[in-house]
Amino acid sequence: MNIIQKIWSDKIARISLIIISILYLFIIFCDFISPYNPNSRDPKASYLPASGIHIFENGKLFPPYIYRRIYIFDEAVFTKQIVEDKTKKYFIRFFTRGDEYKFFGLFSCNIHFFGTDRGQRLYLFGTDKNGRDIFSRILHGGKPSLTIGFIGLLIVFPLGLLYGGISGYFGGALDNFMMRIAEALMSLPYFYLIVVLASILPANISNSQRFLLITIILSFVSWAGLSRVIRGQVLSIKEEEYVLSAKAIGVSDLKIIMKHIIPQTTSYIIIAATLSIPGFIIGESALSFLGMGITQPDPSWGNILAEGKELSNMLLRPWILLLPAACIFTSVLCFNLIGDKLRDILDPRG
Repeated sequence: MNIIQKIWSDKIARISLIIISILYLFIIFCDFISPYNPNSRDPKASYLPASGIHIFENGKLFPPYIYRRIYIFDEAVFTKQIVEDKTKKYFIRFFTRGDEYKFFGLFSCNIHFFGTDRGQRLYLFGTDKNGRDIFSRILHGGKPSLTIGFIGLLIVFPLGLLYGGISGYFGGALDNFMMRIAEALMSLPYFYLIVVLASILPANISNSQRFLLITIILSFVSWAGLSRVIRGQVLSIKEEEYVLSAKAIGVSDLKIIMKHIIPQTTSYIIIAATLSIPGFIIGESALSFLGMGITQPDPSWGNILAEGKELSNMLLRPWILLLPAACIFTSVLCFNLIGDKLRDILDPRG
């Protein structure tokens, strides 16, 4: 059985893999799946709860529909209440026209997976204080949160592999010096370090530039631990006969490291990569939550979560807090469960 088959044979890992796959399909096609532009505002729809979807009326079955919702002022308690105007139905349609977007950034399109008749919007997860659809913002907010891990790995792993490989291969004073640098970096408090580094980012940069810089920051504080483990493995691998034979026939040191030693660490690299992604997700979400990452109006799970932390929202509108929190929790948990299964498969002695 190959690795995928072994993962698939485990029920928990299989469910985790399916959930992760669904999450990534959602963010890949988020423009099409989301009914509205994530930054589209409707001041009259501030803090609306999820739309009530109906299929029955007077015992008769109808296609899914919603009613128009309006605010009324209750003079008895001096509060606004949301009521449904049942005089007209707004049917939910599939493959409807809506806000225009760039499909994969290539061409303009305005077809969305679902929507409603004009006159009343469908809010699956309710709205925020600006009347923006939270479902659309959750989908688009998953882009930075779920892609940062893979982009970060492209920085962390080449750096950690090369640094640890050189340190372990040459040994001696060079190894001692390089490992002291790595250990010094590892001794710094991870979260406070990324907060300090993120706080010095210029305020006038775009969110795309901010995302790139955050990725670099998270990668900068993450490579040292990997390099130390790789160094330990290289110390053992370099004494193998095939490595000594390569040295004897005059193969260059760099070629030995890249061609004969690093490939032997593949099992650990796969495990470490899977288990590293949750750290990037949490790091990006935490920075956005604190206002140092992706900033409004662009969505990120972290900055959506930040709005939900207000006491009034926690008590009266918990969906604003719970939905992004559930997305972060689910994605991190699934990656960890898959990583644990990979470790059992590739390193049963560990």
